[in-house]
Amino acid sequence: MTKIISTHSYRGGTGKSNVTANLAASLALQGRRVCIVDTDIQSPGIHTLFKVDLQPVVNTLNNYLWGHCKITDTAIDVSPGVVDANGNAVLPESGKVFLVPSSIKTGEIARILKEKYDVEDLNRGFLELCEGLELDYLLIDTHPGVNEETLLSIAISDTLLLILRPDIQDYQGTAVTLELARKLEVPQLYLVVNKALETFDFQDLSQRIFSNYRTPVAAVLPLTTDLIQIGSTGLIRTLEPDHPFTRSIEGIVDLIA
Repeated sequence: MTKIISTHSYRGGTGKSNVTANLAASLALQGRRVCIVDTDIQSPGIHTLFKVDLQPVVNTLNNYLWGHCKITDTAIDVSPGVVDANGNAVLPESGKVFLVPSSIKTGEIARILKEKYDVEDLNRGFLELCEGLELDYLLIDTHPGVNEETLLSIAISDTLLLILRPDIQDYQGTAVTLELARKLEVPQLYLVVNKALETFDFQDLSQRIFSNYRTPVAAVLPLTTDLIQIGSTGLIRTLEPDHPFTRSIEGIVDLIA
């Protein structure tokens, strides 16, 4: 049975997509079949981490929501983009990463925002992906904030990872999302603190956040110059397998796998 994991943040800029992509790579390195759905329709971007050029791509999540194709037709095998520092593919034969991207074409973004869509189609699409691609894990990269599709994604999830920065606005927004997730009875809830300065006491930060929210902290991820240099052009999990960020990602996988 496919395990559905949503990654969410109340505000943008938390590094949610970067965490999602690296989690997908870690699971695939274990030989698992993983698919990421980029439901951040207003500002898609996770495709860049796998070096995917979306300009020639015909079928995206938008096309599926408009009824132009099956959702399995939108899934791109991005496994070749999971490479080490020398550009060599690193996944075992059984490990796969698929990506269902949202369109980056401005006209299509504007159209779907104007015309909207039936969020139940999104739910059906998630289930069709799980069956059609024989997935072990479906990772849903949500749009920041709280809207109808985000609530749907959270409601059907086995695990919700809430990404936040050590920032007062993130703290307040996370409290709102946690309250909603508890009302929706998500089985597994974890907080992931991202972009923590390396000068912070990570253990103390983790304990303070747990005390405030009474929710387990899966990891505190560092903001480092290495991540800044990589930008959104690759996966630190495979480019730098011994990096502290990588070790923290592996710790999250141990909790959710």
